Amino acid sequence: MKPLDPRLLSHAASARSFFVLGAALGAVQTASIIGFAWLVTHLIVSAIAGERVVELLPWFGALLVVIAVRSAATWGMEAISARAAAKVKSELRSKLLASIAKLGPAWLTGTSSSRLTTLAGPGLGALDTYFAKYLPQLILTAIAAPVLIVVMALWDLPSAITVIITLPLIPVFMILIGWATEKVQKRQWTALSTLATGFLEVVEGLSTLKIFGRAERQPARIREVTDGYRVATMKVLRLSFMSGFALELLASLSVALIAVTIGIQLINRDMTLEVGLFVLLLAPEVYLPLRQVGAQFHAAADGVAASDDVFSIIEEAERAATPSDARAAAAAGAGGPISAGLQHRGLAFTGITVGYEGRTVLRDYSLVVPPGEVTAIVGPSGAGKSTLLGVARGTVGASGVVTIDGEQLTGDRRRAAIAWMGQSASLIEGTVAENVALGQPDAGPDEVRAALADAGLEFLDGDRMLGVAGAGLSGGQSQRVALARTLLRARRLDCPVVLFDEPSSALDADTEQRIAAAFRSLAQEGRAVLVVSHRRALVASADSVHTIERLETVANA
Repeated sequence: MKPLDPRLLSHAASARSFFVLGAALGAVQTASIIGFAWLVTHLIVSAIAGERVVELLPWFGALLVVIAVRSAATWGMEAISARAAAKVKSELRSKLLASIAKLGPAWLTGTSSSRLTTLAGPGLGALDTYFAKYLPQLILTAIAAPVLIVVMALWDLPSAITVIITLPLIPVFMILIGWATEKVQKRQWTALSTLATGFLEVVEGLSTLKIFGRAERQPARIREVTDGYRVATMKVLRLSFMSGFALELLASLSVALIAVTIGIQLINRDMTLEVGLFVLLLAPEVYLPLRQVGAQFHAAADGVAASDDVFSIIEEAERAATPSDARAAAAAGAGGPISAGLQHRGLAFTGITVGYEGRTVLRDYSLVVPPGEVTAIVGPSGAGKSTLLGVARGTVGASGVVTIDGEQLTGDRRRAAIAWMGQSASLIEGTVAENVALGQPDAGPDEVRAALADAGLEFLDGDRMLGVAGAGLSGGQSQRVALARTLLRARRLDCPVVLFDEPSSALDADTEQRIAAAFRSLAQEGRAVLVVSHRRALVASADSVHTIERLETVANA
C-alpha cells in the first residue's frame, strides 16, 4: 500500500485543502513539542538549582499555554480530518456513480452490483480511519521528524546521528510487514465482496428457492461465507497487533540506546543536565508519529483498497469516454451520418455479433426498423431476441454498428433516444402515478391519465398506493402500468425509437388488441417501434415480422 496515493489529490479536491491545513497544524504541533520539552527541562533544572517556586510560576504558566496550544492543534487536526473524510467520501461516491453512468449499462451488466454497493458503502466508509488516524500521523511524521532531528543535532550531534541511523528501520519493518499482510488484506476485501454478493443472490432468488425447496440450505451457505470473512479479518488483526508490537519494540530500543548514550555522557560530565534532559525528551517524539503511522497502517488498509477500486473505475470511465466523445464530435462536424453506408432512418443494426459463455448468440445480424412502422421479432427462446434489444439500448456489448436516424449515438444521447419496456414491470413502492412518471417527475396529471388510458387502465386511480415491487396489482395490470410509463417517456422526450420485450405475456386477448393499438399510435407519430413477442395476435398486427433462429455454433470453435 502506498503511503499516499497521488490519485486521491486529483480525484478529490477536498483532500488538497486538508493537506494544506494539516501541514499548518502539524507545524504548530511540532513547535509545541519543542516548546514543551524545553520548558519542562528548564523547570526541572531550575528546581534542582534551588530556584523558588514563585520564580518558576511564569514558566509554569508558559508550559500550560504550550500544552493548551498542542491540545488545540491536535483537536483541530481531528476536526479537519473528520470533515475532509466526509467531503472526500462524498466526492468519490459522486464520481463513482457518474463513472458508472458514463460506462453505461453494458459495463454494468458485467459487474457485480453487490460489489459496487459494498464499494460505495462500507468500502469508502473505511476512509474515515484513513483520514482520522493514518494521514494526520503521516503529515506529522513528514514535518516533525526532520525538524526535531535538526534541533537535536544542534544540542547533541551523537544523539541525532543515532536517530538518523535507527529511524529508517521503522519504515523498513513497515514495508516488510506490509508485504506479509497485503495478500491477507486482499483476501479479507474479497471475502467481504463475496459475502455481499452471496447474500444479495439469496435475497433476490428467495421465492424461487422456496418453490424448489432449496431455501433451507442457504443459511449454511451464508454461514460458511461469513466464517471465511471472519477468519480473514482475524488474520489481519493478528498481523496488525504483531506489527504494532514490533514497531513499539524497535522504537523503545532506539530511545533506550539514546538514553544510555546520554547517561554515559552525563556521568563523564561531557554533557550538562539541561542538554541531556532536553534531548531525551525530544527523542520519543521523533519516533512517535512514525510508530502511529505503522499502528494505523492496517486500520486504513480497507479504505485504501476500496478507494483504489474507485480510482480504477473512474479512470476506466475517463478512458472509455475519450474515444466515444471523439467519434461523436467527428460525426457532428460532418453534419450527418458517420458512414455513407448507414443512411437508414429509424433504428438500424449492421453486422451485429454477440457471444457469451462460449456460445455465439447473434452472428453478423442486420436489421432495419423503419420509422412509422411496427416491427416484430420472433424466434425460439435463447435465440437472442432480448439480446438484440439490449444491444440497441447499449446494455449488451457487441461488435457491429447500431444507428438511430442514421447516427451512431452513444451514452446519454442513445439512452435519451430510446423508450423501452422490459419483460419485468419493475414497479416501485408508491402511487400508480409515481410509477408511470418514474424518470419524468415533472409530468402532469393529465399526461399520466392519458398514458394510463392508452395502456387500457383508464379505470385505475393514479393516487392508488402500491406496495414493494408494485404489490396490489395483478400481473397484467403491472405490465400495463409499465407500458404507460414507456408511452409517457416516448412522447415527453420525443424518442424516435420505442422497444418492447414481451409486453403482453400476462394479458388477455381483448387487452392485447388495445396494446397493439397503442403500438400503432406510436408508429403513426413517426417512431420506429420494435416488439419482441411470442403472442400471435400481437405479431400479426405488426407491419413486418423477422425471425431470429437459435445458433448452435460455439464462439471459440
